[in-house]
Order: sequence, then C-alpha cells, then structure tokens
Amino acid sequence: MRVLSGIQPSGSLHLGNYFGMMKRMIDYQENHELFCFLVNYHALTTVFDSELLRRQTFEAVCDFLALGLDPEKSVFWVQSDVPEVTELTWILSNVTGMGLLERCHAFKDKTAKGIPANHGLFAYPVLMAADILLFGGEKVPVGKDQKQHLEVAKDIALRFNNAYGETFVVPEPDIEEDFAVVPGTDGQKMSKSYGNNIEIFADEKTLKKKIMGIMTDSTPVDQPKPVEGNILFDLYSLFLDDKDKEKLKERFITPGLKYGDLKKEILAVIWEYFAPYRQEREKIVRDKAYVLKTMQKGANKARQAAAVYLEKAKHNVGLDYRSLL
Repeated sequence: MRVLSGIQPSGSLHLGNYFGMMKRMIDYQENHELFCFLVNYHALTTVFDSELLRRQTFEAVCDFLALGLDPEKSVFWVQSDVPEVTELTWILSNVTGMGLLERCHAFKDKTAKGIPANHGLFAYPVLMAADILLFGGEKVPVGKDQKQHLEVAKDIALRFNNAYGETFVVPEPDIEEDFAVVPGTDGQKMSKSYGNNIEIFADEKTLKKKIMGIMTDSTPVDQPKPVEGNILFDLYSLFLDDKDKEKLKERFITPGLKYGDLKKEILAVIWEYFAPYRQEREKIVRDKAYVLKTMQKGANKARQAAAVYLEKAKHNVGLDYRSLL
C-alpha cells in the first residue's frame, strides 16, 4: 500500500508533529511504499520571511533524517522541488466547488487567530489534494484536525473521476485516535501558529522553560488530580505503553501528587527519549552535501511517480493537443 503524507516547515517541528505524523510515517517505511515530503508551498500561507523559510525547510529535512526516515526505503522530497504539483492544483481547481472550500474550518480557525486571509490560505485544500492525488496516495496519516481536508481531497478525486474517467486513486485518512490531538502548553492543540508547541530538538534550557510553564489546574496536593483533559497526563502518556499509562492514572487519582514534580519527570523523559536522535541530527546538519544529494534524489523519484498521474489527467481533460498533430 502506498502511504503518503507531508508536513509544513513553518517552524521547528514539535511533539504534535512527531506523534501525529512523523513517527507513524517512519514506522510505515518498513512494510509499505512510503511517500513523505515537506510542504513548503503550503508554508507560504503563513511564513513571509524568505530566509526563515529556507532555514526551516533545511532543518525539517535534517529532523526527519535524524529521526530515522530512510531515503533508500522511501521517497522523501521537498514540495517545491516537484513543480508538477502546482500544475495539477490548477487542473483540480476547475472541479472544486466554492462551497466545498467555504465549509473548511481550518481557514476560519486560522483567520480567527489573526493569520491574514489570502487566496493561498483559502485554496489550501486544493493544493493538499494535488499533493495526494499526484502520487497515488492510498493511505494518508494525518492529525484529527486535517480529516476534513482529506475528505475534500476524496471529494475532488471522485468529482474528477466522474467527469473525466478514472484517473486518480481515492485516498483514505489514517488517524490514530490515541494521538489524534497532542495538547500544547496551554491545553489547545499543539501548533506552531498558536505558540504553544514543545520542539523535538529544543535545547535543554528552552525545553525546561516550556515544560515548567505548562498551565495546570489549582487542585490541592492532598486531592486526586483530574485525568481527563489534563495536559500533563496527556503529554506523559505519549511516551508510555498501556501498562504504564494505567500506573500513571493511579498516581493522578491518589492524593499527594505534585504537578511540579511531574513536570520534572516529563522533562527528563522527553530529553532522554530524543537524546540519540539529537546526536544524529548534529552530524546531519554539518553534512550539507549529503542533505542536498539526498533531497535531489528524492525529488527525482517523486517526479517520476508524479508524471504517471499528471500526464493521465492532462490527457483526460484535453490538454495534450499535440497528440492530434
């Protein structure tokens, strides 16, 4: 099965990115045909500093490679290295109804947070559909918040296939409910745009400041602590198996637990978990020639796969007029 997903290099990658998408993608490469990419065209909707976007794209590449993505077992590329995606986006735009896009909650949520409303932000789901359909993605690992955009991609694929004949694979979302929403330091969904994220490769001082600054309730020490919706419980649970989660739950409902002590534990767990990846990343960041070669190779493989679907789409809509000559 072809598994495909991408992530924005619009800021340092964080725990929500890792557990919501990155870790699952890396695990999939062992037994599936994995397509993984960095969606820097999408990042243009919120990042308006060119130097920042360049740096964050490079760093995100290094993050993935350090965390275990194997470019020999997968197809790994940067979105802008495959220009076919913008060509397909325009083709798909012509079978996408305005009402479909107007119903998307992500646009409303982001503009409500103060992100400038522009056509790119509004038409984001069409570009995302092109990202998926261009490579024949069958299963798409995403966070729960992206489920609606996957439904839009499915709708666009079905509309196109109905109008012009079977062309695209109709994708299905892959949402792991345990990690459907990773909470940020303020209790909302962890997001770079909300400023509540905990970076995977933050230095120890920054990580400590983030963890110790997590918002908690005012339950007294001698009272049981709430488990449902508790940021500390949810974050700690990300690093535990089912048995240890039950032990953690017992600690929460037993009087005497101090949130301050728990934060120190979470800090230690996160720092230790990513320690070997941190060392690998330091090596990769220094080897820019390796990074460039790897991404060029990945882009070439991605463009070969894209050509199959793009040429079929262009033929089916009638853009291949040269076939008459």
